[in-house]
Amino acid sequence: MIHGVVTAAREAVVRITVRGPTGKQRRLNALIDTGFDGWLSLPAETIDLLRLPWRRRARALLADGSETIFDIYEATILWDGRPRRIPIDEANTSPLVGMVLLEGYEFNAQVRVGGAIRLKRLPRASGGD
Repeated sequence: MIHGVVTAAREAVVRITVRGPTGKQRRLNALIDTGFDGWLSLPAETIDLLRLPWRRRARALLADGSETIFDIYEATILWDGRPRRIPIDEANTSPLVGMVLLEGYEFNAQVRVGGAIRLKRLPRASGGD
């Protein structure tokens, strides 16, 4: 299970460890963003610090209707006690956890300052709907 907290700004935050290919790592707060359909976004400074390898460019439609082009890198994160290699979107915002990273988890939030955030792994779905 992954734990976090609701901040005074009413943001759901979890702590994530991100590691680059040289073994350098950073533990950081990341906001859960249910409107972000990616994995994890990081600012350019963190990407540079960890020396994350560049993989490709992508295009995204933002909430305001505008379109943007951004770079995608790769990193290993510690997620629910396990290392996971994932794509990292470069964005000049606070680190954001997207819905793809939350896939397969139940998300519970006590929405008040200091409220608990819990991400619990769901049991694997059995085949045959």
